[in-house]
Amino acid sequence: MTAERRRPGRRPGSADTRGEIVVAARKIFAEKGFDKTTIRGIAREAGVDPALVHHYFDTKEGIFVAALHLPVDPSKVIPLILEGPREQVGERVTRFILTLTADPTAREPIIALMRSAMTNERVVAMIREFMTRAILERVAAGLDIPPIRMEAAFAQMFGVVLLRYVLQVEPVASVDIEELVGLLAPTVQRYLGAD
Repeated sequence: MTAERRRPGRRPGSADTRGEIVVAARKIFAEKGFDKTTIRGIAREAGVDPALVHHYFDTKEGIFVAALHLPVDPSKVIPLILEGPREQVGERVTRFILTLTADPTAREPIIALMRSAMTNERVVAMIREFMTRAILERVAAGLDIPPIRMEAAFAQMFGVVLLRYVLQVEPVASVDIEELVGLLAPTVQRYLGAD
């Protein structure tokens, strides 16, 4: 008898193949972290062909975003940050992060990850790998700056989001976004601008 060859594409019987891929990805990311997770590994766990994973998600980052319910996909945001005058990149980054986190629907998964990262080493490792590879290194390369400068800018904004929405320290917690942009953008620009 010859073994029946699995045909590429959707497997029979399941109406929510995309959802099953997301569940499989969440499991593999949790077990192996961001760096060691592969499209093939996710496909194997979901019982589908890797081409089907690519059909639903363009990149590993896209699957990570869906698996962790993140509100943005770095492959779509990074070009927006890098476009435009170099002398305004600090303002673009600052306004983007503050505007994104002002929306409760977008903010909830970010805050959940921040809180989880404070108490769970596996979550810390996974988020660190994702942030470093998918966002910080790419933006630093796009701006042609050392990674430490991008990390410093991110640390600045991470701290503000933490104070504003987790610790709810006043007046940072209730100040208008535009006032915060005006205050923070020059500092973020100093990190990200050309020497």
